[in-house]
Parts: sequence; structure tokens; C-alpha cells
Amino acid sequence: MAAQMKLLSILNCVFSMALFSAGAPLLAGEEQTRSSNEAQPVDQQTMQNQKLGLVIHGGAGTIERSKITPEKDRDYRAGLERALAAGYEILKRGGSSLDATEAAVRVLEDDSHFNAGRGSVFTSAGTNEMDAAIMDGKTLAAGAVAGLKHIKNPISLARLVMEKSGHVMIDGEGAESFAKENGIELVDQKYFFTQERWDALQKMKAAEKARTGRAAKAFHITDQDRHGTVGAVALDKNGNVAAATSTGGTTNKRPGRVGDTPVIGAGTYANNATCAVSATGDGELFIRATAARDVSALMEYRGLSLKDAAQAVLDKVAKLGGSGGLVAIDHDGNITLPFNTSGMYRGYVDPNGKFVVEIYK
Repeated sequence: MAAQMKLLSILNCVFSMALFSAGAPLLAGEEQTRSSNEAQPVDQQTMQNQKLGLVIHGGAGTIERSKITPEKDRDYRAGLERALAAGYEILKRGGSSLDATEAAVRVLEDDSHFNAGRGSVFTSAGTNEMDAAIMDGKTLAAGAVAGLKHIKNPISLARLVMEKSGHVMIDGEGAESFAKENGIELVDQKYFFTQERWDALQKMKAAEKARTGRAAKAFHITDQDRHGTVGAVALDKNGNVAAATSTGGTTNKRPGRVGDTPVIGAGTYANNATCAVSATGDGELFIRATAARDVSALMEYRGLSLKDAAQAVLDKVAKLGGSGGLVAIDHDGNITLPFNTSGMYRGYVDPNGKFVVEIYK
């Protein structure tokens, strides 16, 4: 009996040693995997484990390759790439979609080639009046401004309205007073003057006069002369989407006119449950179609894909007589950039982190 007990004890020891030996490589392998993961740069690890996305636009309209010089083509593309770089750098570092969209739009507002901020068109009174909006898909918080005359970056004031005012939209002098109260520097209207936009106003006025007078002189008025908008939508590492849009409106508009850009649900909308949208085009028609919110609603209530929902909304705008486009991103990182004009200044970051910039159809 004693001999049997001794033999059993020896066998148990051997079995335990075998188990330990078999488990050691597994434990070492796990430790090696953890060390390898910890050694990766944060942004690379984020890229591998999280979906990030950024899409921008600089306006849609009759944009024909034959009418744009190589120099202008290069300038537009460079501006779009700078905006993508500003927004995507924030996303790569783990920043929020709100920060990314604001940064991208600020770059376009500072570029006189686009109708927002510095490059804004003129009203019939020869002034510049700008609108902007931003929306957080996580909380559905939104901020909008309209009729600004002295704010260098309207999108940043829109965000301030969202975060500090207790309101969604503030316009005109009230918005600019709120800006001063919060330390935002106001600039002289001369900052927004560009000869190209001024010439477009004179062309529009001359065309109006010709239509009402006896002279039948024809004026070639392009969408570039009439209107334009800039915008961005983004998805961050936490799965939050955001949208930001900014515009100078339409050339020769009546002072006080407000388009779709600052109207939440028309030109700007974001909801984590569905998507983020920024629109551009005939503002009055996008307002009547509640375009941006409709993209989200078609996804939420009818189960449409982002692409199908966006196209359905754009078709609805077209039936009302409107033209334009939009950019959108959903909570899975899918993107779409539909437009029903001959071109739209647009760009996005592909899944490999490459910038893609396009202008023509």
C-alpha cells in the first residue's frame, strides 16, 4: 500500500510539471503580445483598432474643367488638402470629431478661393454677411450664427454659441456682441474684400439691369459667381460624428438673407445613431427639403444605407428645382459625396490615411 501511494505521488508530480511546461510558452507568448502592442505608436494603434473618417467640401455647382485654369485648379486642390490635413491630424491624435470638423472648416474659411470667411461673396448692398453651424452627434447639441459681418472664423463662433450661450442660433449684432464678450476679435469688413467676389457682384447687377432694361446683352453668370459653401463631417475614435458648415451665402443676396447652412436639419446635421451631413447648393431648396435631417431620418426610420438615403434626399431637392450636393459619414465610417451639378470641390481620407481630392464629375 505504501509503495502504491509513493508511486501515485511521483505520477502527480510528473503530471504537474508537464502542465507547467506546456503553459509556459503560452504565458510567454501572451506577454510578448502585450509588449508588442504597448510598443506601437498611439496613432497607429488607433488606426488599426478604430474607424476614423473625414470628408470635406468647398461648394458644388457648374464647375467645368475647361473653365478653370491650371493655376486655379492647383489652388483649389491645395486648399482642400490643407483642410484635410488640419482635421485628420486631430483625429489621428485621438481628438474629437467636433475639433476635427471645426479645424478643417477654419482652413477653408481662411482661403479666399472658397465662399466662406475671407472669400465670402457680397450682398446687394456691397457688404459681406456670413453664416455657419456646427453639431455634435453624441449629444445633438448644436450652435449656429447668421448675418455676421466682422467675424474672421464664423465656425468657431458657432461652436461658442453651442457651448456657452444656452442657445442654438444667434444672428447679426447679437452674435457679434456675444463674440466680443467671449474674447473673439472682430475684423474690419475690408478683410473680406476680394476683387474676384466684387467683380462677380458687378456682373450680377449688370445682368439684372440688362434683364429689366431694353438692352438684351447676355452675361455669363456661373455658380462660382453666385454661391458656394464649405463644410466637413467626421467620425472619431470614440464613434462620435460631427458636422460643420460655413458660407458667405449668395452673391447679390438681400441683406439679412439666411440660407440653409445655419439651419440645423437643413444644411447641417449630426447624430451618432445615423450620420453627419454638410450640404451645399441652393439654400432655399435645401431648407424646404429639410435635407440634412432627412438623410438621417431615412436611415433611422426606413433602414436605408447612407448612400441611398443621401441620394434620395438630393433627388428630392432636385424635384423642388434645386441643385447642389452634400457630404456625409455614418457611425460605421461609410462615406458618400453625391451632387447633381457638374462639379463639387470635395475631399476625403481613405481607409489607408491617403488624401483624395476631386473637383469635377
